[in-house]
Amino acid sequence: MDLNHLQELLTGFRSASVAVFGDFFLDKYLTLEEALTEVSLETGLDAYQVVGRRCSPGAAGTVTNNLTALEVGKVYAVGFTGEDGEGYELRQGLDRTGADSTHLLTCADVATPTYIKPMLRNAAGVERELNRLDIKNREPLAASLQERLLQELGDLLPQVQAVVIADQIAEPELGVVTDTVRAELSALARSHPQVVFFADSRACISRFRDVIIKPNKLEAARSCGYEGEEEALTAADAARFGAQIVARNNRPAFVTAGAEGIVVFEAGRSTHIPGIPVSGPIDIVGAGDSTTAGIVSALCAGATLQEAAVMGNCVASLTIQQLGTTGTAKPQQVAQQFADHAALYAAV
Repeated sequence: MDLNHLQELLTGFRSASVAVFGDFFLDKYLTLEEALTEVSLETGLDAYQVVGRRCSPGAAGTVTNNLTALEVGKVYAVGFTGEDGEGYELRQGLDRTGADSTHLLTCADVATPTYIKPMLRNAAGVERELNRLDIKNREPLAASLQERLLQELGDLLPQVQAVVIADQIAEPELGVVTDTVRAELSALARSHPQVVFFADSRACISRFRDVIIKPNKLEAARSCGYEGEEEALTAADAARFGAQIVARNNRPAFVTAGAEGIVVFEAGRSTHIPGIPVSGPIDIVGAGDSTTAGIVSALCAGATLQEAAVMGNCVASLTIQQLGTTGTAKPQQVAQQFADHAALYAAV
């Protein structure tokens, strides 16, 4: 793979169309000024003082953020929000990036899933994240809402080249992607072979069938009964456990291995695509979602699985260098990153 081909793929993004289906969250960052901290008269506890706030789409929204930043021609959000302020801010964020939120349903009896991230800023201007506050729905979604969401996706299928399934909720039946929905997604993938169906799941990757899957090495290992620590896993382990889950799903897979890159599985063989070395501090929040965006965009533009993995590596290597936020990458940045590390991928 050379720079000219990579640039051809990047140009192809502009005519691509992708639906992102799943759990949309609001990421709400609150900047707390450490020097202004007060002591509550009522409790004696520190009362942090908010001096700034920034909101952006998170979870499935991080995927749409990255797709629009990569200048994908049309990006559709398919999910839900509540009738609340967080839902309003989430929709505003999607609109700012250029994602189409027409298929994002509004429901009165659910809350908009939200990650509230307090960032305590010291006198030197350095921020550190305090305990996150999560707003999630603690009851299964109504069957009628699941049906409506699947209908929205079905209506979009004639218009898109790919569907990204963003299964964010760790509890199997509490998010958009329930077992019932997975079964319907499997049926849609079988009946629409021309559409790339691509699933990323925090806890249930082994439950998907008939779609391309992208677990990280720990998710792949956990689905095969591994009980050890992530730090002990290598790209070789990613290949070993990935082979087991691919045998169950019988579809291609991308198993990410952190700094070691991605192991790609197709047609009974695996290929290790090395990662791009990054120096200095990094923030891996959202790295998997940016990898997904790079891979899926490339597949829509006609890339091979291996070339798509290269694109995913390039995008993620840029986003992890953006601290205190879920970063994105522009096509020109991706091209430069590839040019700087082209020797890694000469044989791809």
